[in-house]
Amino acid sequence: MSGENDLIKLYSGRILALAADIPHLDRLSDPDATVKKRAPLCGSTVTVDVKVQDGRISGFGQDVKACALGQASASIVGSAVIGTTRAQVETARDQLAAMLKKDGPAPDAPFDGLEVLMPAREYKNRHASILLALDATTEALEQAEQANCA
Repeated sequence: MSGENDLIKLYSGRILALAADIPHLDRLSDPDATVKKRAPLCGSTVTVDVKVQDGRISGFGQDVKACALGQASASIVGSAVIGTTRAQVETARDQLAAMLKKDGPAPDAPFDGLEVLMPAREYKNRHASILLALDATTEALEQAEQANCA
């Protein structure tokens, strides 16, 4: 029964509220890059569109088909991502992975809201879904940078 109680705690009201209110769900019509990522274990997917201006995200769109934890993560990322640099997004991705897999601290601002997902540390099968939004955004920024250099 304790496993069931732990799962109930994991899907807190805050996580469910975030999952229900994901910003930037409209895809961009002319993105600099688009990346779709899939978590093989659970089948969650996140597709991200980015526009970049002066090295910062100026436009962001996402299509999120994920569990509540992946949706909550995408919600937090969507709320914080406009105006960030590739380095900030990469750092947040690495910090989130360390938070989940190595008991590290929550990511730095502006992605510090990801702290709400700390209880998911114990659920390794959910980690990939939680990381999707930042993984896709990081890759999209890399692609946009390469396209702008070409």
